[in-house]
Amino acid sequence: MKSPAEIVRLMLENDAYSNWLGICVQEINEGFCKISLQVNASMLNGFQIAHGGITYALADSCLAFAANSFGNKAVSIDTTISHLKKVSLNDVLTAESELINKGKKVGVYLVHIKNQENERVALFKGHVHFSSEIW
Repeated sequence: MKSPAEIVRLMLENDAYSNWLGICVQEINEGFCKISLQVNASMLNGFQIAHGGITYALADSCLAFAANSFGNKAVSIDTTISHLKKVSLNDVLTAESELINKGKKVGVYLVHIKNQENERVALFKGHVHFSSEIW
C-alpha cells in the first residue's frame, strides 16, 4: 500500500488547479493534511480581496489529500464553506483538516483555514465517499 505522501504526490502530478494555486504540502498523515498558499494578484476579485473560490479550493484540496491518504480513492460528495474574514493580497493561508467521522463508505471533515496571523478566515465542512478502488 502507498504511503499518504506517495498518494498526495500522485494526486498533485495530475492536479493542475492545486499546482496553479501554488499549494505547498506542509504535513500529510493518514487522515490528516495541512497545506498552505500565498495569495497573489491573479486571485483577487473586483474588490481587491481574495476571491472566495481561493479559500474554497484550498480547503477542497486539503479535504481531498486527507481523505485519500487512507489508501482508498475518495471524492467529495457534499461541501460547504463559511467565509469569516477578508483575505488580502500576499496573505499566507493555511488549511488544516480535522476528521470528524470515518465510516466504511463516508467520512466527514472540517477544514480550518487561517491566515499568517493565525486568524480563522474560513471554515469548510466536507463529506467524502471512500471507494473500493486502491491507490
